[in-house]
Amino acid sequence: MEGVSVRKIKKICVFCGANSGKDVAFVNAAFHLGEVLGKRKIDLVYGGGKLGLMGCVSTAVAQHERQVLGIIPSAFTINNLVGETCGKEIKVATMQERLVMMMELSDAFIALPGGFGTLEELFQMISWAQLSIHNKPIGVLNINGFFNGLLSFVDHAVKQEFITPRARKILISATTVDELVDKLQAFRFEPDPALSKLKWSPSSSQKEKLDLTLRL
Repeated sequence: MEGVSVRKIKKICVFCGANSGKDVAFVNAAFHLGEVLGKRKIDLVYGGGKLGLMGCVSTAVAQHERQVLGIIPSAFTINNLVGETCGKEIKVATMQERLVMMMELSDAFIALPGGFGTLEELFQMISWAQLSIHNKPIGVLNINGFFNGLLSFVDHAVKQEFITPRARKILISATTVDELVDKLQAFRFEPDPALSKLKWSPSSSQKEKLDLTLRL
């Protein structure tokens, strides 16, 4: 990474499945991600609980003596539905509040294999980056080609001119943990000149009106 400015990443938010998946490689990768974060002195933000890949990565980070923060909707804590969070836990009222807090408290985002919830979280962060709500790097760990179909679809959407080439650069991918973290650290945000003019002040109820066609 000689000659490349390195972004300081202290906390990474990991999106992943509350199941372990069919391939044991997913579990191994989740544990390895937690190990690498620990060795690089990076703390973890995640969705809380100890189920599936979420439990694997959080356990591994904690074992390497890094801080773990689980942000979890209160509904999931009833009857111990998702198990005990490995580390500090913050309870929120809604899924949207959870995602906003994840965005605010993290320096970067990684998606491991998962289902609809993981994909929602991933694409919400990508959409918010496209709109310049944040400028933090986002990547997927493409274990055994799990995300091949998704990445192909995104490239197809670029060819069909629904996603701009500039916006496509927001989504990073790699097949190994170290490569992905290196890419996140080297990421340089390229805001859309028009979308970056939008004002997202919490106190403002209206966005700045722009005379443009948005490719969202």
